[in-house]
Amino acid sequence: MSDIEIRDDRAAGRLEALGDGGEVVGRIEYFVLESPAPALVPVHTVVEPAHEGKGIAGSLARELYAASGREGIPVAPLCPYVVKWAERHPDEAPAADPELLRAAKDWLRAHPGRF
Repeated sequence: MSDIEIRDDRAAGRLEALGDGGEVVGRIEYFVLESPAPALVPVHTVVEPAHEGKGIAGSLARELYAASGREGIPVAPLCPYVVKWAERHPDEAPAADPELLRAAKDWLRAHPGRF
C-alpha cells in the first residue's frame, strides 16, 4: 500500500484516505449517534477503483476504531465492510452493543436522504 494520510472530517461525517497528491482515494461515511448513547456509526466504505486492493478500506476501518478508542465512543457499524473487518479483528474492534445498533438503524430509517 502506498502512503496515505487519513483525516476525520467529523462535520461532514467522513473519514477520508488521502493519496500522495492529496486526492481522496477512499472514505468511510458515518454519523454520530447521540441517543441512547454516543456512538460512531459507519454506513458506507468507498475506495476509488484505481486504488482498490491496496488496503485502504482496512486502514480506514482501523482508524475508525482507533478514534473510537481514543474518544471513548463505541462503534455501531452498519456498513457491511466494517462489520466484516470488525469480525476479523476482534482485538481492535470491540463487539457492538445491540441496543446501539438498533438505535443506529432507527436513526438511519428516520433520515432516508442522508446516505
